[in-house]
Amino acid sequence: MSTDKNYVRLDENGVYRVGDTRVMLDSVIAAFHQGHSAETIRQEYPALTLEEVYGSIAYYLAHAEEMDAYLRAQNEVWQREMLRSRQIPSAVVERLRAMKAGTPERR
Repeated sequence: MSTDKNYVRLDENGVYRVGDTRVMLDSVIAAFHQGHSAETIRQEYPALTLEEVYGSIAYYLAHAEEMDAYLRAQNEVWQREMLRSRQIPSAVVERLRAMKAGTPERR
């Protein structure tokens, strides 16, 4: 009889998720690194059970070197996407900026 549970899975996009949820392992680990308790993390992510929170933290700790490399790579992707999104003008953002500045919007 096997009682192994998969608290962490790699999805089709190469993103680590907690259990069968869409919650990213990155989010749980970030909260863990900020000193939040498993109970607090559970409150922040109601899709997770307390067991899944503890299980994902245990998975992270057991694979810390690999997971830290993954988290660094994810952070680089996030930074690239932020820069890219800032370079693409958004009509909504432009209108909001114009409204804030009190100038007529550009079309």
